[in-house]
Amino acid sequence: MSIHPSKKILIAPLNWGLGHATRCIPIINAFLERGWEPILASDGAALALLQYEFPQLKTILLPSYHIRYSKKGNLQWHLFKQIPRIIKTMRTEHRLVQEIIQIENIYGIISDNRFGICSKGIPSVYITHQLTVLSGITTFLSTFLHRKITNQFDECWIPDSISQNLAGKLASNNGLKIPTKHIGAISRLKHQSFPKKYDISVLLSGTEPQRTILEKILLKELNQFNGTICFIRGVVSNTEDFKNELPFTFYNYLTTADLNKVLNQSDLIIARSGYSTILDLSVLGKKAFFIPTPGQTEQEYLANHLHQQKRAPFCGQSEFTFQKLEEIKNFTGFTIQENALNPELFEVFN
Repeated sequence: MSIHPSKKILIAPLNWGLGHATRCIPIINAFLERGWEPILASDGAALALLQYEFPQLKTILLPSYHIRYSKKGNLQWHLFKQIPRIIKTMRTEHRLVQEIIQIENIYGIISDNRFGICSKGIPSVYITHQLTVLSGITTFLSTFLHRKITNQFDECWIPDSISQNLAGKLASNNGLKIPTKHIGAISRLKHQSFPKKYDISVLLSGTEPQRTILEKILLKELNQFNGTICFIRGVVSNTEDFKNELPFTFYNYLTTADLNKVLNQSDLIIARSGYSTILDLSVLGKKAFFIPTPGQTEQEYLANHLHQQKRAPFCGQSEFTFQKLEEIKNFTGFTIQENALNPELFEVFN
């Protein structure tokens, strides 16, 4: 497909953990390979990650949703109280994106779960694996509202394949009016053969305070392990506030190439059951143990879904002990998935 190099694409992931930003990386690279000029827009750690990965590209700061978890884990009620601010932010970013389109001469938009990043004047694609939004007794309402938002776009891209069914019922259509396309297990990572260096790699991610709470639990429990352990803390920062002491090796954050190497060198991955992490581990073909974020219904469902598929065990954050890792032997792990975007996906921007 021949595309004029002056065409600009606005790519905007949600800043809620790092997963939305990391799964946009292969999409950004795909546009670069096609001669487009991606302009990257987000806020907080997600924007910092994109600036870290693509220092040559222009970035734009968007208003923050300021989504936070509660320490008690009652996420649904905590999010409900934040809805007025989220709606206000969505309207602000929608007005801002119209200005960006005019100033930058934007030709197309890809939004990864940013509700207000769309325009009727240019092709706009929405990326999500949550066509059904689980929220306990309010699942019908949250799914209905998300469907209304999604229908403002021209297409919906689902990062999953029908055969693998990683997202389970989350990816069921639920009556969208716009075309939906399964785009496969997209990941910035790829399977490579390296000699083993780590028995366990801990892949921390997500918003505070739960990220730090889990880190403290794992440091205490894994101190009993007689082997090599790597902690990737998921903190985009140049400041090191830890010591590398055996059996632990610590990294705040790793670039794509370094992370790819470390995870390929690892036997077992301990991680949140965030969907982008699941995509990464599927592409790598790894064995995993999942610890869902307390109160996050989506992660709890995904962990249970993969448990039912016999791919990976899981437990609650407060229930984790070192001995739980013995369950790994009863699960198959992930099989290596192809990580390539179908060129036909980009026809929406022609």
